[in-house]
Amino acid sequence: MQKTSEIIKTVNTISVEANGIKFEVDTQGDGDKLVLCLHGWPEHSITWRYQMPFLANLGYKVWAPNLRGYGNSDAPKGIKNYQIEVLMKDILGIIKASEAKEITILSHDWGALIAWYFTMRYPGELDRLVVCNVPHPGPWLKSMTGGFEQLMRSWYVYFFQFPWLPEMLSRNMHAGKFIRSGSAQKGNFNDDIVSIYDENASEWKKRTAMLNYYRAIVRGGGFYRQYKLGFPKIEVPTLMLWGEKDLALSLKSTIGTENFVEEFTIRYFKDISHFVNEDAPDEVNTMLGAFLRNQEVPQYLDIKK
Repeated sequence: MQKTSEIIKTVNTISVEANGIKFEVDTQGDGDKLVLCLHGWPEHSITWRYQMPFLANLGYKVWAPNLRGYGNSDAPKGIKNYQIEVLMKDILGIIKASEAKEITILSHDWGALIAWYFTMRYPGELDRLVVCNVPHPGPWLKSMTGGFEQLMRSWYVYFFQFPWLPEMLSRNMHAGKFIRSGSAQKGNFNDDIVSIYDENASEWKKRTAMLNYYRAIVRGGGFYRQYKLGFPKIEVPTLMLWGEKDLALSLKSTIGTENFVEEFTIRYFKDISHFVNEDAPDEVNTMLGAFLRNQEVPQYLDIKK
């Protein structure tokens, strides 16, 4: 396999209007087949730096937006502007703006939660789904009610519900150093990458926007509304990639996902963290390539440090 570092493509950053706001979108490649890459918290579109050139090299148009509140994308005030229904409309608008005919969503963390719901609520809008280290809401709910492990791991979600206190206590939090410290392959997070993450979370209004995702899904009632709508079975081919050394999400939360997805493939990464796409980029890319070609997705082999 050609190493990610050997594939050189130029990133072009554009502004895209969708759902009434402007999004900063990193782009590579061209064509009518889109891979839309959705980052998580407290990340940035740069999280897809290893996947974008690889996918562009395969012939895809690759868009990696900074979600609302991140990077130079707009950060509207108020919890109501971060409801899951609003976030799904963001994705729909970005997809429409791409004018692509074939859509794959590649997602991680909060981007993956949005992607799960989007795939259920807008089933005709995409052709494939890839999820990195966030469980489907159905199995996650079961893991939360079936014992204390996942409940204890999710403590921060409840802490984030407080107004202004999380912003104040995180004012000196360096997001990049936080991400690098939790990774398994720290050499994949150089100082330039860390500084991008740090700057991204340095402003109070941005930290509030990022935290409002959590506030809207819990005390804003987003999860309850989606639960009431039910979890219709996902019919598009779906690949889940899961780093087993995830500190926030239990591996048990992935059990039973096949009951919610018609065509489901999962690959576990031993000794790899929550940040699987950055910890194991070449292995992740190999699996992505196979999945997109409708080939058997290879199993993961341990990375030699």
